[in-house]
Amino acid sequence: MSRYLLSVHTSDDAPRAPMTEEEMRAGFALVDVIELDMLAAGALVFSGRLLEPARAKVVRPSRGRIKATDGPYAETKEQIAGFYILDAPDLAAALEWASRVTVAIHTPIEVRPFMDEPPR
Repeated sequence: MSRYLLSVHTSDDAPRAPMTEEEMRAGFALVDVIELDMLAAGALVFSGRLLEPARAKVVRPSRGRIKATDGPYAETKEQIAGFYILDAPDLAAALEWASRVTVAIHTPIEVRPFMDEPPR
């Protein structure tokens, strides 16, 4: 079994049209079904939705001290809006989960394997 990160991306260039409350409920219901299927299959390790990039803080070393600054680390129009960490038997299975999510939320999903842990 391998571990994969499915990152949900959003872009400032492609703002979404406002959704009605009914559309939001329907969208969340679709995602809930997928996440329940992931849990039932033993695939879902963790998932999360992120607040807007302006709420981010960046922590870095600076001249022997720690400096925290406001805003996202990368100045880009595309940001990660949420993510899933999955256990999947192979890349094909991870891509299948990503396909279901992208169809449900109409947003690009990047699928990226985690590096295998070295034996201890």
